[in-house]
Amino acid sequence: MQLENTQVVGDVIKRLRRAEGQLAGVIRMLEAGRDCEDVVTQLAAVSRALDKAGFAIIATGLEQCITAGENGNNTLDRAKLEKLFLSLA
Repeated sequence: MQLENTQVVGDVIKRLRRAEGQLAGVIRMLEAGRDCEDVVTQLAAVSRALDKAGFAIIATGLEQCITAGENGNNTLDRAKLEKLFLSLA
C-alpha cells in the first residue's frame, strides 16, 4: 500500500531528516568522547523521533484501509497491520 496523504508523508520526511541530523550529532558526540549520559539522552531522542514517524505511517495506512473498506474495497489485512504495529513495540 502506498501512502496517499501527502501532508503526512511530508511531515514524516521532515521528522526523519531531523532524526538523521540528531543521529549524526550522536556519532559526533561519541567521536568527541562526550559524557555517556548526554549521548544516551540524544540517542533516546532519535529513537522517539523514529517511533513517531513509524506510528504516523501506520496510522495513515490504517486510515486509508478503513476508508477503502467503507467504499466496498476491503483491503484491510489485520495480520499485516498487527505485524507493523509490533515491529515498533
